[in-house]
Amino acid sequence: MRTRRLVMAAFAVLLLEPAMPSAHAQSVPPGLLPAGANTTNPSAPFYIDLTGLDFRTNPPTRNPLNPNYPSATALPNGALPPIGLNGNFILGPTHPPAPETVAPNGLLSGKVYSFIMQSKDSTIFHNGHVRVEPFFDYINSYGQTAPGDFSTMLVPNCFTPDAKYCGEVGTWTRKVLVYVPRLARGDQPLPFIVSGDGNGPTSGPVAAFTLEPLLFPTIDNLVQLRRVPPMVAIIVENGGQDAQGSQRGFEYDAINGLYAEFIQTEVLPLVEQVAGIRLTRNPAGRIAMGQSASGGGAFTMAWFHPELFGKVLSYSPTFTNQQWPHDPNLPGGGWQYHSPYAGPQPNPLLNTENLSLNGPTTSTQPSGSPLVLTSPKKPIRMWFEMGDQDGWYPNPMADGMHDYVLCAENMAKVLAAKGYEYQFIFARNAVHVDPATKAQTLPSAIEYLMQGYRADDEGSQFR
Repeated sequence: MRTRRLVMAAFAVLLLEPAMPSAHAQSVPPGLLPAGANTTNPSAPFYIDLTGLDFRTNPPTRNPLNPNYPSATALPNGALPPIGLNGNFILGPTHPPAPETVAPNGLLSGKVYSFIMQSKDSTIFHNGHVRVEPFFDYINSYGQTAPGDFSTMLVPNCFTPDAKYCGEVGTWTRKVLVYVPRLARGDQPLPFIVSGDGNGPTSGPVAAFTLEPLLFPTIDNLVQLRRVPPMVAIIVENGGQDAQGSQRGFEYDAINGLYAEFIQTEVLPLVEQVAGIRLTRNPAGRIAMGQSASGGGAFTMAWFHPELFGKVLSYSPTFTNQQWPHDPNLPGGGWQYHSPYAGPQPNPLLNTENLSLNGPTTSTQPSGSPLVLTSPKKPIRMWFEMGDQDGWYPNPMADGMHDYVLCAENMAKVLAAKGYEYQFIFARNAVHVDPATKAQTLPSAIEYLMQGYRADDEGSQFR
């Protein structure tokens, strides 16, 4: 693997200078854009730029030559970026699995621990959120936005006649898995990677999110090969459902520090107790990981608590307008990490479905500028990936803030502008949370994040 990277680094890579495909409005097949989408007037609210999009697929396929994207290094098919190199990279179209993701003879060297957490025992998320709806993910197909405001998804009780409110208080139960490799023992505090959205089935529509069969062997092999220090892998199940009105959405999509505090104060002490280990307090040895919404949430963990989490690993992160409840001070939600709010000056109060909701206001950031650009640089190193056929606008939200690829490209721009250490991977021939791309890149991503880590428990910087 190391030899392959050295050979790969010797290749003459191609720095892609953006070609200029036509920016005029395309003819879009029915059903691929929400009703009322603004695709023709960039100066009007909620503009959706269709430049460089191929609508022969659903979601559309994005072109890495898009002039809206920063320049990137195109790697030979099947190759990975060098561990020591920051920047933007294009992989694919094929994604061979890394051998480090497979346990030798199907056996791990260490031990897997598990325990159950319940909302009744939680201080931070004591009251869970349950969205009452006729079937899973109903809201993303049949939900409604506030009148005149595509950026605000309503979560009323219109789906069932006898429900009092769709975002009802509920309960949650979640499983936590901990893998401790054989070499990760002793009295020394251990670095770790902690991921949301990791438990689940190995087949079916959400199998791409199941992380245990990939993450645990990867950590085991990297530790045994001495490519990372002895470290622990932790997988925390989400709180249930998806998107606005759900516990999962409330935890991952919120632009605040609550989920990081939940992990730090409620999950990690139980990990240490159950597994009989000590975890490092050094943020440079703590990787927050996630996929989709939990991928955006992983960055949020580090952004609000860089003293706790100094590394971020995200597949298909949703730096989009998903936050619920709607925050009038940050109406674009995660989109405002990298880009201004795309909407108009809204009405101060929205009265819809017999609910009184606070309407969005302009961002409290200067001129609506992105959070990353207007904030002091933080001690965060990030690795993130997005597929060329990644997430696209859910049916009701024609808000100009839901193109997953564009959000990642914009994030790469602002991280580079502020001088952050990061690798951004644009994966060709890859869908949302693409399983093949994960199997190809996960070992390299972890090694990139852990490079230069010192095994002391007092340090607070990378090197």
